[in-house]
This record gives sequence, structure tokens and C-alpha cells, in this order.
Amino acid sequence: MKTVTQIYQSNMEVMKSKFISFLIPLSQPDDFKLVLKNLQKEHSKAKHIVYAYKVGNKSKSCDDQEPKGTAGRPLMELLLKKELDNVALVVVRYFGGTKLGAGRLLRTYVQAGVDVINAAEIVER
Repeated sequence: MKTVTQIYQSNMEVMKSKFISFLIPLSQPDDFKLVLKNLQKEHSKAKHIVYAYKVGNKSKSCDDQEPKGTAGRPLMELLLKKELDNVALVVVRYFGGTKLGAGRLLRTYVQAGVDVINAAEIVER
């Protein structure tokens, strides 16, 4: 199993929308509720907070009102592809005024996830 032991963050901007991605260690699925609540409070002006998390055999993803399948599920696929466990992958989006379209949105969320995973120190457990 691969995981992280601290929080990692990455930022990117696409057509004036800001995407802030986080890779966060989780020990229990229930811990994510507090993580999400804190991010919602910290980024109260963000338009969307999409996520995927995996802790053992428990996993969940959410598009947070983005077009279905463009955000949460692709982030979950990244976690599975990279064999990451006991982690949450969260991307906060501040809308910049220009709609990106489903294809561009999907690619941007995936790139935001890849960027933060690449920035992280992944450890074997």
C-alpha cells in the first residue's frame, strides 16, 4: 500500500479558474467529514470542492455539481492507478467566469490531481 504522511498542495490556473489540489492522509473514512468541513470553511468562496478518498475497502467520490463524471470519479481513478490508500484527493475550484466544457474540465481536474500526487512524497506502508 502506498500513502502519504502529510498534506500536500498544488495550484494551477486555467482560463481564470483557480484549481487548488490537496493530497491528505486519512486513517478512517469518518475523518474525511472534518477534512471537508475545514476546506469548505477555508474556501467558502470556492464554487466547487470535488474529491475522492480511499481508506481500505471504503471509498467515495463527489463531483460537487460539476458535470457528472468530470471530477470526482477521475480523481478516484487516479488514486486507484497510483495504488494510493488512506488518502483523500481534493480539488477546490474558484470559477473564473469562463465555462471550460466537460472535456477540458475533466483534463484539468485530472492534471490538478496528477500535479499534487507528483509533488507528494509517497511512502510504502
